[in-house]
Amino acid sequence: MFRGLRVGALVAVLAALSLAGGCREPARGGDQAAGDPVDRRGPVDRRDPVDPSWVPLTLPAPGGGAERLMVRDVASCVDRWFLVGGAVAADGTERPAAWWSADGRSWQSLAVRADSFYGQRAVLYSAACRDGRLAALGARAGGVHGNPRVTGWRRTGNGSLAEVPAPFELYGGPTAASVARVAVGPSGWLTVGNRISGAAVWVASDPAAFEIVEAAPELASDAAGRTWAFDATAGPDGWLVVGAVGRTGRVERDPVAWVSRDGRGWQRQEVPGSPGYDELQRVAVVDGHRIAVGPRGTTFGAWRDDGSGWVVAGRFGSTAGGGAATVSALVAIDGQLVAAVSNGTTQHLWVSEDAGGSWRSLRGPVPEMPAGAFRSVTLGVQDHRLVLALDDGSRSTLWSTGTPGSTR
Repeated sequence: MFRGLRVGALVAVLAALSLAGGCREPARGGDQAAGDPVDRRGPVDRRDPVDPSWVPLTLPAPGGGAERLMVRDVASCVDRWFLVGGAVAADGTERPAAWWSADGRSWQSLAVRADSFYGQRAVLYSAACRDGRLAALGARAGGVHGNPRVTGWRRTGNGSLAEVPAPFELYGGPTAASVARVAVGPSGWLTVGNRISGAAVWVASDPAAFEIVEAAPELASDAAGRTWAFDATAGPDGWLVVGAVGRTGRVERDPVAWVSRDGRGWQRQEVPGSPGYDELQRVAVVDGHRIAVGPRGTTFGAWRDDGSGWVVAGRFGSTAGGGAATVSALVAIDGQLVAAVSNGTTQHLWVSEDAGGSWRSLRGPVPEMPAGAFRSVTLGVQDHRLVLALDDGSRSTLWSTGTPGSTR
């Protein structure tokens, strides 16, 4: 696993994965949870967790200050890595913060320029990068109702990360609901989220000029139910957005996906669900297969677009933990998928080498990774290396697979 680890632990990991998964032909309809006893981590796996040999990294405080750092997303492209998040002063004042690295090991603070009241107090929570161009989203609670005030950001020609001026109604206004994630593809940029009318997107050929697409037929809510969008990915034929629909007359949500060539006209795709609560929260592409992951009843599940429609893949973990079950991150690396999921109490890592058909526990950098408010796990990938940022509620730490100075 992970080509950045070429000796030692990698040999053992590759051997274990080969015995566990065999070839990488996608497994159809795998159900790891069926018939298995379940504990708080999910289906009992009698194999030892995969150990990627995490190495701690140092993250400098912006400006050399004593603030608490918060990392919320990782993005990479060309020969650059980026981290986005925030810094919290002793009096609780927050501000946006970002970092960059040429190798994913040594990090430097990235200059951040905020112009608006909420931009100066925002925490950056989602980022996407292409050809060295970085776009990000930030948010700060405010206003009479304490709703998140969302701001857009882009990396400028001088290398700094600057707030993009935008009218309040672009992300807020009377029809606002939520703004989830930003994605990038060959045709430009796409942000996904939700409005009062249901699932919505924001499209741009340049991250300095997003336009909202709301109440779009098939994307928005309709007689079939209320729609939500959570994540997106790009391909040669356009965009894929994943989310859920609350069917009219039912409490539970069902998984759903949408495709579009230009980000403006959308076609809804049915995704098989279960009698329980299912939704697609994150999506990634591995070996040409589009895989979505999200809560699936009492476990987490994977769904795969096999070219002729969506099929149910494997199940893993457990959603039982006393809080909201969420997929914190999903990335593809060297033909494998790595997912970080939360059961509301703790975060866990899982890896699949057969396009989501079967999953195995992946050892984290610390024994316990707590979940909940002000806690997060995020993942990033570039050049066969995995970077993990962990915030336990008191501090953020940064980790990487491989060893410092190893040959890529």
